[in-house]
Order: sequence, then structure tokens, then C-alpha cells
Amino acid sequence: MLKKLLKKLLEKNGKSYTPDSDLPDQLILSFLYTRLLMRLRGLLFLRKKIFIGKRVRVKHKRNFSFGANCTLEKYVTLDCYAKDKVVFGDTVKIGAYSTVSITSHMSKYGKGLRIGNNSGVGEYSFFGCSGGVQIGSDVIMGPYVSFHSENHNFSDSSKLIREQGVSSEGIVLEDNIWVGAKVTFLDGCHVSKNSVVAAGSVVRGRFPENVVIGGVPAKVLKQL
Repeated sequence: MLKKLLKKLLEKNGKSYTPDSDLPDQLILSFLYTRLLMRLRGLLFLRKKIFIGKRVRVKHKRNFSFGANCTLEKYVTLDCYAKDKVVFGDTVKIGAYSTVSITSHMSKYGKGLRIGNNSGVGEYSFFGCSGGVQIGSDVIMGPYVSFHSENHNFSDSSKLIREQGVSSEGIVLEDNIWVGAKVTFLDGCHVSKNSVVAAGSVVRGRFPENVVIGGVPAKVLKQL
């Protein structure tokens, strides 16, 4: 009975998978109770239907726009001080202990973050969105993934690096991409649709669609 209830709730929330038949009832009850608390927090905190874990911080809430059934897991910090709105599609998930940083320094007002439908990132991830980060739909990402959408200038040897300012091009991930754990995306990178990024990769530059990329720095490993 609990498994049927869980399946109905998952379908209602846009999830198409079937719960494992070996799941014990106690685990299902724990999951349902946690999700209920998260939904109540969302209603109290943002006055909207969103799942929010404990100790979540959202700065400048009115600049945050999101679709149905989004989740901010426990201890997520979301900075929405940005030139553009922070926009999440439906069923977006930000893993526990993750940080979205857009305006990190008073010398530059950050650009923003956009994430498409059914995309999510694992725990302890970092979004440095000063130069803008765009993530498409159906992008699944492991834990400890990081985005760094700006670079420090250092060409003038007569000045300290910290005094030379920054440049930014932004980061783009298109639709239907699997990103492994501990991947680092550097400013200016563009990963095209239907691709896989191997765990531990450092990604810079532009990559075509339908490929597996990996390495430090990342390169095309094979076609899909």
C-alpha cells in the first residue's frame, strides 16, 4: 500500500520511475515525512509550493523564480542578488550543503543562474555565477560539482593580480547531460546536448554534442 502511495506521489511530482519493490515501509514513511516537512517549510518561508530543507538561506527572494516541485535540500545557500532573475524550471533539485554565489564582491554585480526542467545537482556543490551560468533540461549532476564563471586578469606584471580585475564569458550546459562527481567547469566552457562528463574532469572550451568528455583539462574521449 505504501509503495503504491509513493508511486502516485512521485508521478504527481513529475517523477516517472517505479519505487524498488525491496524498499521497507519504514524507509518510505521516513521519506514521506521528510518531504511533508520540506513542503511546509516552503509554504512558510517563500509562500509557494517548494520543498525546502532545514537551515536553507535564500537572499533577495523576490529575484528567485521557480516552477513546480523544486527542492532546496538542507543547508543550501542561494544568493539571488543578480542582474537577471535566478530561474529554475520544474523539478529542479539543489543538493544539501550547496552554495549558489552570484554577487560575491562589491566590485561586480553578478549576472545570474538559469536551470531547466528536471535538472539537479548533488551535495556540496558550488555555483559561482558572477559571469552567468545556464543549465538546460534533464541535466543530472553528482556531488561536489563546481562552476566558476569568471577569471582573474593577470597580464600586467606591474600590478598585483588582485588589482587587475576580472573577466567573464559565462558557462553553458545544454540539455540531457550527465555530469559525474567532482567536475569543475571553468569560465567560457560550453558543453553541448546529449553528453557525458567524466568524474573529476576540469572543463574549459567548447564541446560538440553526443560525446563523452573527461580529463584535466577535459577532452573528447569518444562519440555516443
